[in-house]
Amino acid sequence: MITRVLVVDDDPLVRSALGLMLGGQPDIEVAGEACDGLEGVRLAGELHPDVVLMDIRMPRLDGLGATRELHARPDPPRVIVLTTFDADEHVVEALAAGADGFLLKDTPPPQIIEAIRKVVDDEPMLSPSATRTLIRRLRTDSDEADEAGRERAEQARDLLATLTEREREVAGAVGRGLSNAEIAGELYLSVPTVKAHVSRLFDKLAVTNRVQIAITVHDAS
Repeated sequence: MITRVLVVDDDPLVRSALGLMLGGQPDIEVAGEACDGLEGVRLAGELHPDVVLMDIRMPRLDGLGATRELHARPDPPRVIVLTTFDADEHVVEALAAGADGFLLKDTPPPQIIEAIRKVVDDEPMLSPSATRTLIRRLRTDSDEADEAGRERAEQARDLLATLTEREREVAGAVGRGLSNAEIAGELYLSVPTVKAHVSRLFDKLAVTNRVQIAITVHDAS
């Protein structure tokens, strides 16, 4: 199966470099390029890519706004935020907007290619620094005994209560960062069965990616 990728970045050199890198892969095709978030949203509607590589800082509509617009649509593409900015708020905002991955532009090409293949398989891909940021942010949030934190925890527990026992097991494994194959091995399930459970978790928990499942599990704990 060929994975079709839309590259959205305001730097033509970055677009060219990504195009050359991805064009050499037998299972990846560059469906198109956009110079800002507004054009990216428009082209995504026309080209129906499987994955969008999205810059954050762009004119007219930035990558976070574009990601929100894409994930508000039925059957949205996977979005990997690819940026030079490794700020805490960017990581958290991108994931909250529905991004399926967060990588820095200095990430080695093989890892960017691996990220594209993983998100197509419903597995998030975060740079090590982004993972550390997310964990740090979650720990900080859990230490805040404010009303908003208590309400978030109660909502998360209510959502998990709607799941079957097996779905809660799969959600817990996703929350620990396990891949579909690892979950299958741990719970003695087939990988297609795990994928089916994860898809149902998206619907029942009202989330769009595995990172958001993990956040829900964490909030409920």
